Amino acid sequence: MLTTATIDGLHALNLPAMAQGLADQHEAPEYQALPFEERLGLLVDREITERENRRRQRYLKSAKLRSDAVIEDVDFHRQRGLERSVVLGLAEAGWVRNHHHIAIVGATGTGKTFLACALANAAIRRGHNALYLRFPRMLDELAIARVDGRFQRLTASWARIDVLVIDDFALRPLSPDQAADTLEVIEDRAGLRSTILTSQLPISNWHEALGEPTLADAVLDRVQQNLHRIELAGESLRQERPESPDEETPNRRQPARRRS
Repeated sequence: MLTTATIDGLHALNLPAMAQGLADQHEAPEYQALPFEERLGLLVDREITERENRRRQRYLKSAKLRSDAVIEDVDFHRQRGLERSVVLGLAEAGWVRNHHHIAIVGATGTGKTFLACALANAAIRRGHNALYLRFPRMLDELAIARVDGRFQRLTASWARIDVLVIDDFALRPLSPDQAADTLEVIEDRAGLRSTILTSQLPISNWHEALGEPTLADAVLDRVQQNLHRIELAGESLRQERPESPDEETPNRRQPARRRS
């Protein structure tokens, strides 16, 4: 009776993992020999773990990553300028805690998006939130937000994101308005949050692609502070077998067709 009342109380306090843990301890005789403090510690650990798992799932869902990539699936065997020690070091997310940025550049199909999503996923595992945006669509969304009066709210919401993934950065020259909007997003994050930028263009070409020189100077000045650079080389991974995990295409495996 006492255990049932305690379990109900734990549910009332929004501690469902502890409640389930207590029920499990009541059913398993081996727990009865443990000291009270140790049993309580196990219950607290279970609640903490469950809450961390739920938070991680919320962050993964809200991040809207283009790929479900994880660091464990990154292929380090190919000669494409990807150093295992560098990537695994970044996966520890110290760069996020220090508000640094990452630029991943390379030709199409070399795995830029996959790697960016894997690093964002690693940051989420360590308690940070993230958001994936394609740069062309980001610019469109900012332009619409200016018209309907949501610009400040939108940029403020992005400014609160720990890791903002901006994919396909600076693929084409920007208009002055687009460069100004880009500066607003980058300025909000400089020294406060972290950004992952992927681009087919070498970083040396970004200034020209950003258009208006003064705005380009301002954007690059903020981006290049504490910037970790990854330059990918080699042939496109998209030409290989679909089961190759380290690939930019988000839905890598297609269901088998039924034979007629």
